[in-house]
Amino acid sequence: MNRVLNQLTNLFPLWVTLCGVLALFQPEWFTWFKGPLIVWGLALIMLGMGITLSLEDFRKVTRTPKPVALGVFAQFCIMPFMGWAIATALQLPNEFAVGLILVSCCPGGTASNVVVYIARAHVALSVLMTMCSTFAAIVLTPVLAQWLAGKYVPVDAMALFKSTVQIVLLPILIGMALSHYAPRTVERVKPVAPLVAVIAIVLIVASILGQRSAEIREVGGILLMAVTLMHCGAFALGYGIPRVFGFEERIRRTMAIEVGMQNSGLGSALALKHFTPSTATPCAISAIMHCILGSFLAALWRRDAEKLAIETETATLEPNHE
Repeated sequence: MNRVLNQLTNLFPLWVTLCGVLALFQPEWFTWFKGPLIVWGLALIMLGMGITLSLEDFRKVTRTPKPVALGVFAQFCIMPFMGWAIATALQLPNEFAVGLILVSCCPGGTASNVVVYIARAHVALSVLMTMCSTFAAIVLTPVLAQWLAGKYVPVDAMALFKSTVQIVLLPILIGMALSHYAPRTVERVKPVAPLVAVIAIVLIVASILGQRSAEIREVGGILLMAVTLMHCGAFALGYGIPRVFGFEERIRRTMAIEVGMQNSGLGSALALKHFTPSTATPCAISAIMHCILGSFLAALWRRDAEKLAIETETATLEPNHE
């Protein structure tokens, strides 16, 4: 049973892409999932993350601080400025510009952990980076969004901060408390939690795309270009920066995926609550695009990892004639 659940979870990029495309042509299949359901769905995802965390995870950060710190730095310095630069260069309409900047200011998404696993990169590091960037986002996402998007529309950083606390921090803390005080119950729930998170993300993305389907078909080209440029740049710099600092290949790949894949669900929820529905459109497109790009990289790197493993095994089995 657990194997089936894992397989369904690992197909996350397929589910979000398939349902996202379907939502553009059959929006009524997904648009029922809206309003408070989106906020509760995201809170459920964060709760699922919380039950997998413990104080030991925070201690691990102190034992591997350099890659985690570099990853979080890249997440909140590279991505926000890239989102702002692309929105400015392409002269996006205000609502789309704010949406692109907002999603670029969000932390790494839980989807990145799945893609890192598929790529056979460093899963533990990916989880730590997601955890740290998620906690950092409670303060940094509102501050950066106000700074970079404030020229387009008024941005209430305090309101964004309160929403981020409600949607992100509280569910994670509740999840950690449940894990500590009700471990048996949590152990029974854990195998299902990743798939539930996948379903919630897919419904959030498909719902927003469905609600804005006519708008996307009309002006989707410029948005698709903006989002694709942002994520391609993020994957490239996420790989290049740790290379400059001399980190090994496995860490480079992990950081590339972690920096390149944002928590688009959080961006969507914040956009819908504090801005206009159109502001959430770039966030939803981002969810699909980063999954497509991340899955492509994961497939390439997984094949490379398997090839390396076979070569290593062959070299080990060959007799030594020295």
